[in-house]
Amino acid sequence: MTKPKASKKVKSNYKQESLLRHVKKNWKIYSFLILPILYYVIFKYVPMAGNIIAFRRYKGGPNIFGDRWVGFRYFEQFLTDKNFWQAFGNTLRLSIGYLCVRFPATLIFALLINEIRKKWWKKLVQTISYLPHFISLVVVCGMVKELLSTTGPINMLISSLGFEKIQFMSEPAWFDTVYIGSGIWQALGWGTILYLTAMTNIDMGLYEAAEIDGANKFQQALHVTIPGILPTIMTLLIMDIGNIITASNMQKILLLYNPLTQSRADIIDTLVYRMGISGGNFSYASAVGLFSALIGLILVTTANYLSKKFTETSLW
Repeated sequence: MTKPKASKKVKSNYKQESLLRHVKKNWKIYSFLILPILYYVIFKYVPMAGNIIAFRRYKGGPNIFGDRWVGFRYFEQFLTDKNFWQAFGNTLRLSIGYLCVRFPATLIFALLINEIRKKWWKKLVQTISYLPHFISLVVVCGMVKELLSTTGPINMLISSLGFEKIQFMSEPAWFDTVYIGSGIWQALGWGTILYLTAMTNIDMGLYEAAEIDGANKFQQALHVTIPGILPTIMTLLIMDIGNIITASNMQKILLLYNPLTQSRADIIDTLVYRMGISGGNFSYASAVGLFSALIGLILVTTANYLSKKFTETSLW
């Protein structure tokens, strides 16, 4: 009974020794990892110590970790705050709506670009679709406000057709459409890069075999291209699901919303900004941020487990 355990221990020791030997042999290559590791340690992990103020009263001053313990006081405070639950619901609605539209739209657009055979035309389409990603968010929001204003071209067109002008920027019901639509326009082309890169690794012989069997372009995309890039699709989907709580663009919402649309536009990040930064309640903001991070961890772990179970593709 003890022999299998002993053999496993010997194998693990051998793997550790071989790994150390490999690192010593290629230490020059591994030395390039020093800067990225230092970056994550200094700017990602060390600041996590500041989360302790979610459990302590912090009023500013020399003591950066607060002056006394208050337990779960701030968690109880935001969990019983109706404004938090309104912001939580808005965050889920905007993030899930954006994900449900952007994710399939990006995949379909990548499949369409992949079917373009003329290289110059393919490069032109890619370049044009990538350009919105590099436009400043302030400029994009300014363009959206001008286009959708009551004197903008869209409302002028609606008026010329005999319909009543629509208050796109002041009616809460239109905020989701404006936010998601402008986000799709800006991210559609850029989001195809990873898909197109994954498609280059698909064996062209599979397409030739499918064509010989009589498969049309749609069938080839469905039975050859999509299965070939399925690991990439699932990896991106897992990451997007994990970021649902923090996926909403706070800067964009701050630039687009106004008091008339706040009931639909106020999300967790804007609530934290308003209560924490503007209101000076840093402990409250830290508690909300810690709660959001915990939900994100649960979502990404669950999505990874389901993906591993049904598609055998996972992040770990």
